[in-house]
Amino acid sequence: MNYKKQKLKDGINIHIINTDKFKTNLISVFLTTPLTKEEVTKSALVPMVLRRGTHSMPTLEEISKTLEEMYGASFDCGIDKIGDDQVLKFYIEAINNEYLPENEDLFSKTINCLLNIVFNPILENGIFNREYVETEKENLKQIIQGKIDSKATYAQDRCIEEMYKEEPYGLYKYGYIEELEKITPENLYQYYTKLIAECKIDIFVSGKLDEQKVIEMFSQNKSISKINSREPKYIINNGNKLKKQNEINVVEEHMDVNQGKLVLGLNIEDNSKKGKYVGLVYNAILGGIPTSKLFQNVREKESLAYTAGSSYARQKNNIFIKCGIEIEKYEKAVEIIKKQLEDMKKGEFTQEDINNAKTSIIAGIKFIPDEQDTLVTYYFGQELSEYQMIYEEYENEINKVNKQDIVEFANKINIHTIYFLRN
Repeated sequence: MNYKKQKLKDGINIHIINTDKFKTNLISVFLTTPLTKEEVTKSALVPMVLRRGTHSMPTLEEISKTLEEMYGASFDCGIDKIGDDQVLKFYIEAINNEYLPENEDLFSKTINCLLNIVFNPILENGIFNREYVETEKENLKQIIQGKIDSKATYAQDRCIEEMYKEEPYGLYKYGYIEELEKITPENLYQYYTKLIAECKIDIFVSGKLDEQKVIEMFSQNKSISKINSREPKYIINNGNKLKKQNEINVVEEHMDVNQGKLVLGLNIEDNSKKGKYVGLVYNAILGGIPTSKLFQNVREKESLAYTAGSSYARQKNNIFIKCGIEIEKYEKAVEIIKKQLEDMKKGEFTQEDINNAKTSIIAGIKFIPDEQDTLVTYYFGQELSEYQMIYEEYENEINKVNKQDIVEFANKINIHTIYFLRN
C-alpha cells in the first residue's frame, strides 16, 4: 500500500491510497468548513439537496439509474463534526476497471458522477430547486427532532453542549429548527456557492491505481477546473482551550426515561503530540475495553451500571465517561467513578492493564488497511490534525507508552462537567 498527497490548487488536495487489496475503487470528497451557529444548519442541509439531482442527472431516479448502469456502484453522503469543523462527506464506490470487459473505463464515469453531484447541482432559475429544498428541510427537521430518540447519544451531545457553551464544538452537527425555518432556496444556494469558494476540499481515491493518471484526470476535470484557488477557511484541531473551573459543572435534566444516563466530561491539560498516544492507552485502561476499570468496578463489582465505559475525543482532548444506571444509584456511581480517576493518578493499575490496552488499540490499528472507508477516515483525520503518520508508525508510538507516561497524563485530567439525564 502507498499513500500520496498532492495539491491540485490552493485549498484543494488529492489523496491517493494505492492498494491492491480491493476489487473496488472508493472516491470521496470532503468539504471542511468552520462550525458556526449561523451556518451549521445550512451545511447539514446542503448534502441532502445535492443528492437529489445534478445538471446532467436532474432527479434521484436518474442518479440511481446511472449508478445501476455503472455495475451497481454505490453513492452516499452525510455530515460530520470533527473538532471545531463541520465536514460535508460524499462517497462513491465502483468496481475497478481491471475486473471489467476490456476497454471499459468505469473509473472515469465514477469520477464524473461524484464530482457532478458535489459541484454541478440542478438549478431552477439560478437557485436550488424549490421542491427539493422544501422536501429536504422537512427530512432534516425530523432528524433534528429525533435527536432524543437515542438517550445515550443525546446525553453525550448535551454534555458537550454544556462544556462548550457559546463555542463551535458545542453545536449540534445537524443544526437547529429555528435556523432551518429561515432557509430558502435563494439563501441556501448563496451559502453553497460561498462554501465551495472558501472551504477546504480534500479528494480521496482508494484502490488499485495509476497515480499519475489519477492526478491528471482530476486536474483536467471541468468541475475542478472551474473552482478557484483559495486560502481555505477551516480550523486545525489539536486540542481545546477550556477555561479552568473552581467547581465541577453539574447539569441535571429530566425526561421520561426508565434508566438514568450519566456522562462525565473530562478535560485534559495536555495538547502535546505524545499525549495523543498516551491518551489512547489511558482511555482503554479507564473505560475503553472490557477489562477496563470502569467496566470492572462500576458495572461488575458494584453493579451500579447497566453499561459503563469511556471514549477519547482526540480532536478536542476530552474523555467522556458514559454510564446507564438506575436513577437512585447516581451518587454512588459518581463516587466510584471519581475513585477510578484518582486510582489512575496514583498509578494503581498493572502492567497487564497496560498490555491489554495496547493489544486492543493495536488490533484496531492493524484493521485499518482491511477496509477502504477506514483507510480514508484514518488519513483524513491526519489531514485535519496535520499529523502525518503511516499506521505502522502509529503502532510504534503506542508501544512506546509506559506507566510513568500514563500517570503523568492522568494528573493532567480534571472533571469539567457531570451531566445526568433522569426521570
